Amino acid sequence: MDGEVLTDQETAVYDRQIRVWGVDAQRRLSKSRVLVIGMTGVVAELCKNIVLAGIGNLTLMDDSPVTAEASSANFLILAEESNHKGKSIAEVCRESLRDFNPMVHVSVEKGSVKDISANFLDNFDAVVLGRASVIVKKQVNEMCRKRPQRIAFYSVDCRGSCGEIFVDLQNHTYTQKKQEDAIASQIFFPSLEESVLVRWSSLPRKTTKLYFALRIIEEFEQAEGRQPGHVSSADLESVLILQKKLCEEQGLSESRIPDILLERILDAGTRQLPPVCAIIGGILGQTSGFSLNASGNRDLLKGLLGQTQNSGAPNC
Repeated sequence: MDGEVLTDQETAVYDRQIRVWGVDAQRRLSKSRVLVIGMTGVVAELCKNIVLAGIGNLTLMDDSPVTAEASSANFLILAEESNHKGKSIAEVCRESLRDFNPMVHVSVEKGSVKDISANFLDNFDAVVLGRASVIVKKQVNEMCRKRPQRIAFYSVDCRGSCGEIFVDLQNHTYTQKKQEDAIASQIFFPSLEESVLVRWSSLPRKTTKLYFALRIIEEFEQAEGRQPGHVSSADLESVLILQKKLCEEQGLSESRIPDILLERILDAGTRQLPPVCAIIGGILGQTSGFSLNASGNRDLLKGLLGQTQNSGAPNC
């Protein structure tokens, strides 16, 4: 959508969600520009959701070649197609996303996260980062925060049956309807750097054990010079030693982080389970949709969310 008013076609296609959050919210969504970096399985689910919702412009960045592992987790890479040779994952996903909603402009930006400049980010309202090291996540998050206009930042990843989302909308203003009145509200978000610096012992008791487990494994990967997910159950002994050290430093009982959870994440390696990707991608799609159209949502994710397939509902 290029104009300030929804076209008749857009009004007809998005009729159901317009009834939920109104014409103005849909118009804002239709003008939004989103950059996604790293087309993992969970990011593919997010892209599908926001394309169907009627995002304005979506830019994909992932120069990786199509592999069997990538296609097993990313439903946008159609298995029956044999012409993937010479195409990047982003290029293949672009073709599939265009079929979901031809009214959405989907493009590909060549390069990787290392090639991103701060000025380039000014072209977007939101940045979504797939699997990346904690150092890269912090760097991209900080670049978004330093731009003259607010750029929302999301990071998301799934490891086997576990998934995690980080959300930083900085200062987010939205409207809530109370009876007949629309009330403006504001939420303040910490950066990823600020979030992970919080001492574990000071976090709420209900904080999911997955949060601590992922911080330990991230620390291990960073210390060992490993890429995210390039671990296995053979690393468990070393990870348990690190767990003891970090729990002592953070004032947290080791019993809060079951060994079996650490082993499960290590054993998953880089593997992504499509059902888990669909759940996490759906949650993030709803969250990013609400933030981009500024509609009322008091339950908007704030900070980090983790979910494990065996533990049931997500815990913030």
